[in-house]
Amino acid sequence: MIDYAAARLNMVESQLRPNTVTDSAVLEAFLAVPRERFVPPALQATAYIDERLPLTGGRWLMEPMVLARLIQLAAIGPDDIVLDIGCGTGYAAAVLARLARQVVAIDADRPLVDQAVARLRELGAGNVLAVEAPLAAGYPARAPYDAILIEGSVTRVPDAIARQLAEDGRLVTVVGEGNGVGRAMLMTLAGAVLSRRPVFDAAAPLLPGFEAAPSFQF
Repeated sequence: MIDYAAARLNMVESQLRPNTVTDSAVLEAFLAVPRERFVPPALQATAYIDERLPLTGGRWLMEPMVLARLIQLAAIGPDDIVLDIGCGTGYAAAVLARLARQVVAIDADRPLVDQAVARLRELGAGNVLAVEAPLAAGYPARAPYDAILIEGSVTRVPDAIARQLAEDGRLVTVVGEGNGVGRAMLMTLAGAVLSRRPVFDAAAPLLPGFEAAPSFQF
């Protein structure tokens, strides 16, 4: 019988804290959310290893350390409205729900959205709206957002998503090609000026819809 609470504590103490995740609210949120509930049953025993885990349809659950550092970068406060893009089965949304006032979690994969809705309901995360929507379009119906998390690697952040940030809003994601190490990026909006700052090396699967545009070759 696996002691998941002990495994969760070990994840926080041996994976997150040593990798500069020091925000107490973020650590408490990761300690409170049962990650094993958001992976396929066959993978529950490995839910707390420091690796990304496969879901369905070629999608992945981000490794805890990368996700935690991105969420810490977003500096989410209790009055914030957050957009979670590529929510998968809803794990990050459940973590964000403990930090923010409201979370809008979107995914283009209907079965994953259905799983997210079920898991979040089971955990009583009533401040999360999980909906099916195209990932690269964001969710303008509830914009602007104080923070936006893109769960995965992107080759670029579409303007359509960046425009959904509120003044002083923060967007975090991994920018790269998805096949190797990219850079965790923090984008902030201040006075209608969007700034970009690479923060740390990170590997994350490329999200569908965020591939590089094909180039012409002669």
